[in-house]
Parts: sequence; structure tokens; C-alpha cells
Amino acid sequence: MAAPAELSGLTDEAAYAACSEPDASTKDFIFQQTMLRVKGPKKSLDFYTRILGMTLLQKFDFPTMKFSLYFLGYEDKNDIPKDKAERTPWTFSRKATLELTHNWGTENDDSQSYHNGNSDPRGFGHIGIAVPDVYKACKRFEELGVKFVKKPDDGKMKGLAFVQDPDGYWIEILNPNHMVTLT
Repeated sequence: MAAPAELSGLTDEAAYAACSEPDASTKDFIFQQTMLRVKGPKKSLDFYTRILGMTLLQKFDFPTMKFSLYFLGYEDKNDIPKDKAERTPWTFSRKATLELTHNWGTENDDSQSYHNGNSDPRGFGHIGIAVPDVYKACKRFEELGVKFVKKPDDGKMKGLAFVQDPDGYWIEILNPNHMVTLT
């Protein structure tokens, strides 16, 4: 009986060959948001603004459906339009925002929790935040009591970390210039 073939990912050539040239009609598309469901908006907003330095760009309430949306990003507060008619399209034109969705009442339900995708069944993995200095950022996170999944010098991939938000979602902390040494 033959030995099983060793598992591997696609070669670079196979990966590029599997891709298509973007259609011209998609030229102005942007990756605008990633949505995470959160149990307690106060805890989550505090975490993403105070700990990770994001700015609340806009909040939307949907009373008939009993949920709220909070859009966060790395934007200067002074650039956010004051007028709602301007602010809404501005918010939805920002790249790589985080949309926190709060279904009203979940904060009072002790049995309620969200699956972070990193245990079976696996699915969603993490979001990533680029920082100038991973070690300095992680020292601050540690001082603030942030829960770590992986510290920068743990495991085989040195120089990057994973922390958890209040709902247990994983957040990779990376330095873009260091990533070349990992790949």
C-alpha cells in the first residue's frame, strides 16, 4: 500500500492561476467592513476605542428589529462629517471598518455567547491590526489586562500576537515590515 501523499497548500503558480483578472466594472469596489456580533456594546466599544485606538464613526439603531450597529475605524475624529446626510455615505466609503452588531437584550442573557470560529466547527478566524511595534503594543495590552491567545515570542511564528476582545474574537497584532520574515 502506497504511503499517503504529503499535504500542502497551492503552489504560488497554482494560486495565481486560480485567480481571474478583475472585471473593469469592479474597479471602484472596496473592502468596506467586517461584522462581528457583540453581547455587550459598552464593553466592546471600550475595548476597540480605548485598547485598540479605533474611533466610533457612526451608530445606527433599528428599534423595530431590536438591534444597533456601531461602525469603527482608524479615522481622525475631526474628519467625520457632523451632518448625518454627509456622515452616512462617508462612513460607508471608509476602507476596512469594523461593524459591531448588538442584538438588544443579549447583554442580560447569561447563556448567550458568540462562536469565534477558532474551535470546532472552525470557520471565521480573526481580524488583524497593524501596529508600529508589536512588543510595545503587547506590553500596553498586558498592562491593561487584555487576554492573550498568543504572545509575540510564543510558538513558531515570532513577532506577532493574538489577543481576544470581550466576546472572545481573536485579533492578530502585527507589524507589516516584520511579516516578510514570517512568509
